[in-house]
Amino acid sequence: MSDTAAHAPAPAGPDGTPRCPWALSADDYIAYHDEEWGRPVHGDDALFERLCLEAFQSGLSWITILRRREGFRRAFADFKIASVAAFTDQDAARLLADPGIIRNRAKVEATLANAKVLAQWPAGELDALIWSYAPDPATRPAPPTISDVPAITDESKALSKALKARGIRFVGPTTAYALMQACGLVNDHVAGCAWRN
Repeated sequence: MSDTAAHAPAPAGPDGTPRCPWALSADDYIAYHDEEWGRPVHGDDALFERLCLEAFQSGLSWITILRRREGFRRAFADFKIASVAAFTDQDAARLLADPGIIRNRAKVEATLANAKVLAQWPAGELDALIWSYAPDPATRPAPPTISDVPAITDESKALSKALKARGIRFVGPTTAYALMQACGLVNDHVAGCAWRN
């Protein structure tokens, strides 16, 4: 994204509707922005998927993950926590050979380890824990431009710390904040974006 775009209000998309500037660089981004990003996500398995994908995205562009999302879902049993928790060493080897995902050993191992931890939690506990860190929307005005959107907040630091304390790996404050954005805990659609409200 150019420096000019980062400091611009919501530009019009190909259909004339104003959107967050990041959403206009690819059709995949437009669909993700319009249909999913920033909308509330609940349910342990759904949040586990988002947590895993955000961890896999670390160090990469989100479009790389988005374009492999169906491959990730196939590889990781639709991110059903109980199913992934039962994966064996043979499954880990299969994942590391799967060209449909990001074959990063540390991220694959963290995903499997996290599933084993989460499988021990009572149903709904991951959902409740993550959502307990949602800030009061009244304290967060619309960011005027994309450059006004933070990468880390006090809430994301606290969420990261809480998840790590419970044994969850590969979830630093930046990853935690990206999760918060993606799952609707915060509304970071810029001012003027048609999806802000």
